[in-house]
Amino acid sequence: MSHAPAPTDTLRFDGRLLFLSTDPALVTAQLAGRDLALVEAGPLRESVSTDEITPIPVLVHFDDELGRHPYVGFKAGDQLPIGVNAVRQGRFVVTVAGARYGKGSSREHSPVAERAAGIRLVIAESFERIYRQNADNVGLFTSTDFSLVERIQRGEPIPLDELVAGRDALAASVLRHGGLLRFGRARMAGAAPVPLPPHEAAPKTLFQKILERHLLATPDTGDALVPGQGAFVRADRRFIHEYYTGMCAHLLDHSFGDGLALHDPGSILAFEDHLSYADRSPVHLGQNLLGHARHLSRAHRAFVRRHGLRQHGYLAGDPLDPEGTVWGAGSEGISHALVAERYALPGQLIVGTDSHTPHSGALGCVAFGVGTTDMANAFVTGAVRLTVPEVLRVELNGVLPAGVSAKDVVLHLLARADIRAGAGVGKVFEFAGPVVAALSTDERTTLTNMTAELGGFTGLVAPDAETVRFLRERRGVDFRVEPWMCSDPGAAYAQVIGVDCSVLSPMVARPGDPGHGVPLAELGERVKPQIVYGGSCTAGKREDFDAYHAVLAWAAARGLKVPEGVTLYLQFGTADVRAYCEQRGYLAAFDAVGAQLLAPACGACANCGPGSSTEATQVTISAINRNFPGRSGPGQVWLTSPATVAASAIAGELVSFAELQQRA
Repeated sequence: MSHAPAPTDTLRFDGRLLFLSTDPALVTAQLAGRDLALVEAGPLRESVSTDEITPIPVLVHFDDELGRHPYVGFKAGDQLPIGVNAVRQGRFVVTVAGARYGKGSSREHSPVAERAAGIRLVIAESFERIYRQNADNVGLFTSTDFSLVERIQRGEPIPLDELVAGRDALAASVLRHGGLLRFGRARMAGAAPVPLPPHEAAPKTLFQKILERHLLATPDTGDALVPGQGAFVRADRRFIHEYYTGMCAHLLDHSFGDGLALHDPGSILAFEDHLSYADRSPVHLGQNLLGHARHLSRAHRAFVRRHGLRQHGYLAGDPLDPEGTVWGAGSEGISHALVAERYALPGQLIVGTDSHTPHSGALGCVAFGVGTTDMANAFVTGAVRLTVPEVLRVELNGVLPAGVSAKDVVLHLLARADIRAGAGVGKVFEFAGPVVAALSTDERTTLTNMTAELGGFTGLVAPDAETVRFLRERRGVDFRVEPWMCSDPGAAYAQVIGVDCSVLSPMVARPGDPGHGVPLAELGERVKPQIVYGGSCTAGKREDFDAYHAVLAWAAARGLKVPEGVTLYLQFGTADVRAYCEQRGYLAAFDAVGAQLLAPACGACANCGPGSSTEATQVTISAINRNFPGRSGPGQVWLTSPATVAASAIAGELVSFAELQQRA
């Protein structure tokens, strides 16, 4: 066991500070050797995403090689000023940035890459939850105290007490131990379930009730749920996909060696859902990454075999073939989409190594994303770390107008000033109201899935008759909603947001951030795409394909096709969705208009397959969930709903279905 520093210990940061400025010239100057003061750095970049810290191509690495790659996707102005190995060569030890640092994917590769490059501390105005917890887990300090900048530049040692100031006791203890796995070995023995408290008059949210039923007692956590404090909970399901399994195995072998044994392996799920189209991925082909991709698959499959885990792999070939990968056949399905279709149940607690794990919250369970170290610890202990969040209630009132979907509702929420300012960061989004009650489970998963883009911890919809219908029809499960599975009247919320959905219209988000939303009708000049993409976990479900088909069947009946110069990709979220479309006869209309159909995979949404752009000048209209710089290639990605995606493919420019019909 490593020595945990005493509270009076200090850290000296012997190296340079890297300011992530909005001015590419200032970033380049720092890489060339110029040291800046904070006042010289100009405005600092906000919303630096994990897609920029470690872009998708970097994720083929899962060891010290990551230290050559932090910030290679960082965008200042229209430039990518930070190259491979620049951070190490520049001897940077502290990174300084603006608000909402670490937005986007849950990839722990980002803080691991920073730490491996020599970064010991990240200072930012605020941090996204998953990124900060991942940083804790690998021993990377984070702080919102900008007074540290000048002190560090003077060479002043900083007390550890200041570096963990404002953090909950559990986070501070993890950092003092040098990371979560070291902490777990030292402190997690004997974790036990906390008995449910006796009935109290105080009303509770559904989230509180589910967490209480999964709470564990440890020496560093109490037996009560207090927002802002650390806790450990028992997971009913844990899942991982191939981008993280190799790193997870590496961490576990390094810490436990031959004595490694997983806790309750029967409740663990393993997925290969990202790389099945790597042989048609522009970035993987262009950067000669197929060999690295095979290495990821081999590491994933070796871990699955070693521990006898349930695997959802590729559609063709032996899914556990150690010799390589059958490319281009697609996967059984996107991990969290399959979890919702086949596994999640109301009242459960589910964790996965993907920021869109909240997808399953639509079924009335608590589902949230964690990083690789969190999952490694959960694999050996059964316990999952979290900082107890507050709950924010979103009441969707009125009636959705025709042509407006759950995706439009989320894009509207993302464009709100309070959400853009961070009102939802780290919070549970409880979706309620008459609009939610009228939505199908597929549409509800769009709301909970995109809690990740809203900055939230997870999204949650109380189970009801629709949930019962979904479980019966999809799985043949006769489920009874128990009386406790709802929020109590009078339960306390951090905030209640009311939305009159009756006044909403089709939405679109401009390139760069899902929060750049605007009603489509208010958009001036309409962009003309080269790529139109319908798919992903957010928009590859059965009801999404109902929407694609409604538009494209209308077009096919009138002899309309996707025009020359535009490529329409439709990618199923799971094999079950493709089977559904085949049974309903949808494929004929898709073929008639010239759509290219793709088997299930994360695909272009993760820059891992057909539909990704190859040039910065290309325009994509997409139904995916995020459009951060570089997310789906170097081009400009406009986000919108499935119906608008299909209509835009036929029109050759960004239009709603209603606008397309008016032109006919």
